[in-house]
Amino acid sequence: MKLKQISWTAVLLLSTATVAAAQEVTIDAPGADDTLMGLLQDASLSRSIGDETDPQPQDYVAAARADYRRLLTALYAAGYYSGTISIKVNGNEAAAIAPLAAPDRIDTIAILVNPGPLFAFGRAEVAPLAPGTKLPDGFAPGKDARADVIRQAAGAARTTWRDQGYAKVTVANQQIVARHTENLLDATVTIAPGPQLSFGPLTVTGNEKVRTSAINRIAGLPTGQIYSPDDLTKAAQRLRETGAFDSVSLTEAEEVGPGNTLPITATIAESKPRRIGAGVEYSTVEGVRLSSYWMHRNIFGGAENLRFDAAVAGLGGGTGGIDYSLGTALRIPAIYGADTDLTATAEISREDEPDYLIDKFSTEVLVTRQLTDALEVQVGVGLLTAKEVTDLGTRNYTLLTAPLAATYDKRDSDTNAKKGYYIDVEATPFLALAGGSSGARGYLDGRVYYSFGTDDRFTVAARGQLGTVIGADETDAPADYLFYAGGSGTVRGQGYKSLGVDRLVNGEVVTTGGTSYAGAQIEARVGITKAISVVGFYDYGYVGSSPTPLVDGTYQDGVGLGVRYNTAIGPIRLDVGTPASGDNQFKSVEVYIGIGQAF
Repeated sequence: MKLKQISWTAVLLLSTATVAAAQEVTIDAPGADDTLMGLLQDASLSRSIGDETDPQPQDYVAAARADYRRLLTALYAAGYYSGTISIKVNGNEAAAIAPLAAPDRIDTIAILVNPGPLFAFGRAEVAPLAPGTKLPDGFAPGKDARADVIRQAAGAARTTWRDQGYAKVTVANQQIVARHTENLLDATVTIAPGPQLSFGPLTVTGNEKVRTSAINRIAGLPTGQIYSPDDLTKAAQRLRETGAFDSVSLTEAEEVGPGNTLPITATIAESKPRRIGAGVEYSTVEGVRLSSYWMHRNIFGGAENLRFDAAVAGLGGGTGGIDYSLGTALRIPAIYGADTDLTATAEISREDEPDYLIDKFSTEVLVTRQLTDALEVQVGVGLLTAKEVTDLGTRNYTLLTAPLAATYDKRDSDTNAKKGYYIDVEATPFLALAGGSSGARGYLDGRVYYSFGTDDRFTVAARGQLGTVIGADETDAPADYLFYAGGSGTVRGQGYKSLGVDRLVNGEVVTTGGTSYAGAQIEARVGITKAISVVGFYDYGYVGSSPTPLVDGTYQDGVGLGVRYNTAIGPIRLDVGTPASGDNQFKSVEVYIGIGQAF
């Protein structure tokens, strides 16, 4: 293997006293491969100290003296246990230079590392092991004896014991013996599992307004059951998800409690209870949407969240008219078990769309249950009463609804996903109490993400949608239960809700929504910098008059380009789309601005 040398030259900065900067810092490692050379470069403090402001000669000497241990650690990490290290400052060995006897000027720092032979494991043992322990593949006789692998093996053993309730497991002893004549390393690690523990009482500190009993209920720590790190993590996450706390920390007691129990302390920092916010969205078709909210995070002292929302949409747009809504929602966490929340909502609204005008009041009571980390289900009951004006006439109806939903979310982010998938299924049976017809509305939304390249620079995102209304046709179903295509949520580039179903009524063509929908969207996202990325997209939407998607209907599609600028709350989105089919193919442009990816 050939000699490798890396050198750095620094420009001298003169001060009124001394000249500190080293003219040249070199690292030589005969026989080192690229991996080892990289470890040595990263470990050396001497090569980076010149980046500091006005370093003094004693700083360089101190860095050089520290490099003996740092470089030796790098050699061990790579499996070299017979190496030698020489670090010369102005030709003198750094170890022989007292820290306060640095020369007035540092001209050269020459580091010479002779790695010696690569060692292999002779013995590689960790014991005792908990059932199901999986040690690193590299921790075995004959494998490269990297020090990191030994730490990983000990860590894997401790983690598995902890997962099975042995919270106080420790490494009792480790024997690391290098057999230099054979270039072998014997590594023996002894584990002391200690007793299997159960969760002891939860002690809450730091709370002022939120009741201690509520915090215990929301955390849902399974007191009396066998200790589990996952249960501890979930308890902390439940508290954070209420939004009532700025920080939550659950810590284990240092000492085991009576009966092999492990007391836990929750340290809480409460958030300010009230919060207000506002938002602005814009598209060339839908116009401006203004929204605002007021929220109280702890309205009754049990981390209950009360929120009022107001929105005005369609300002300056071509979506039929101005829409408005005013609503309130009360969310009560841990209403029946730690993973079950109750939400009660009420809203009055007006939707002035191209094909209908609806004045509506609705109220719902929903129960949400987190079944697993990824799976959430929701059931509820609601009441909806509305006055609806369409080309078919004016009608009033009151419906009893039973909204059902399930969401399976395996994305790595809900605002800027790069990997994973997402599935949302919704069903809303409705019973006509006055006017209208009974039936059900169903909707499926599936998304998948795949990234590749350096730092996942390239991302392909795909989305599929299916919808259906059964039991009621276009003339009987609520107009806002029907499906349209066109706009930011379905087909970008096409006009807002520009695709529906045409019907002949009294000799005139009337457009309504369809009783089925099928849609697809695909995006190619390319990172240009850490903050900026560009997107190319294609959207497709099919609206039909049959409850079965992709039957008895028509389609439209759109293509376009977009730009994303990453922020702490998600990417700011700018999309420009154009129709890919129809009479306006490539002849018009629609612009969409918002926060978060399109899907």
